[in-house]
Amino acid sequence: MDSWPIAIAGLFLILVAYFSLDVMGFLSWGNKFPVDGLTVLLTGASQGMGIEVAKLLAQRGANVILVARNLGKLQSAMEETKAAAKDPATQRFHVISADVTIESENARLLKEATSWNDGVVPQVVWANAGSSTPGLFLDCKIETLRSQMDMNYWAATYLAHHTMKAWLYPETPYKPQKKGSIPEPPRHLVFTSSILAFANVTGYSAYSPAKAAMRSLCDGLRMEINLYNGARRGTNNKNGHQPAPFDVVIQSVFPATVLSPGHANEQLTKPAVTKKIEESDVDQSPHDAALGAIKGLEAGNYSTATSFLGDLMRLSAMGGAPRDNIVKDTMGQWLTSWIWLFLGPDWERTVWNWGKTKGMEEYRPNSI
Repeated sequence: MDSWPIAIAGLFLILVAYFSLDVMGFLSWGNKFPVDGLTVLLTGASQGMGIEVAKLLAQRGANVILVARNLGKLQSAMEETKAAAKDPATQRFHVISADVTIESENARLLKEATSWNDGVVPQVVWANAGSSTPGLFLDCKIETLRSQMDMNYWAATYLAHHTMKAWLYPETPYKPQKKGSIPEPPRHLVFTSSILAFANVTGYSAYSPAKAAMRSLCDGLRMEINLYNGARRGTNNKNGHQPAPFDVVIQSVFPATVLSPGHANEQLTKPAVTKKIEESDVDQSPHDAALGAIKGLEAGNYSTATSFLGDLMRLSAMGGAPRDNIVKDTMGQWLTSWIWLFLGPDWERTVWNWGKTKGMEEYRPNSI
């Protein structure tokens, strides 16, 4: 009897068992992302996953500052967010219209948010803004390649840079902490990336590199922030800079296909071969994607995929990232390496057969 089917079935059952434990909450303890009474600054908040995140934060007692370009959509999103508030009498909501692809706009919006928040920099800053313009690489204008990097990498990088500076080196320096004083709640800097940060697919040569760059930035900041968190517990502050009275936590989330207005726009330029590759994907509603992201943050995860497929891709590409659950992530990474033996070649074969049966794609330079 051929042992391969048995071996593959065994690996599959083990993987399902670990994911089931994780989904049911047995592998995490307590809420590591309490936002009740805190202020959250959220970009990309006017539609799709962003507005659903805003509502879930409001349900958990947060004050929410919604940021996007379109002021009309923002006002509508704020009304929906208010309606979801845990305590409408005490929670506060605000909107800021800004183009986060411009560095100076990030400085402005953070300053406005801090002023509105009674001089306190928001305790949670979530870089959620992003958009995808799919297309074959040769059809893309150079401007499209640049704008995808601006929207999906630089916007988050600008916001992270200004936020971390405001948290760690404020204009009014922190006073030395008294021995035994209770630290403030940790600050959370959250990035919304994409499962395409883990594996690029035909049609996303403009989008995936930007999200992969964001993922790499998160990995670097997660390690670098230890310098500042460690300084808070040390005694050697001869340079005169007093550490912040709180830790900073870096986290990232990785949605898959989310059925949002942004996804509808993607379909307008998405190559047919890309749609073929994605035809078996399980789409998520904006609410489900947002809920998956929030649950991962509350579990204290460093990187959270919002879908089963996304988690498989996350596990297979973890590299040196910290293991949120040492058993699941270590075993899962090994198991998914077997899955890629089949999935990777299947994608390659799909694209190859597409070219074989349909011939050369029409060359449409600068069409996207």
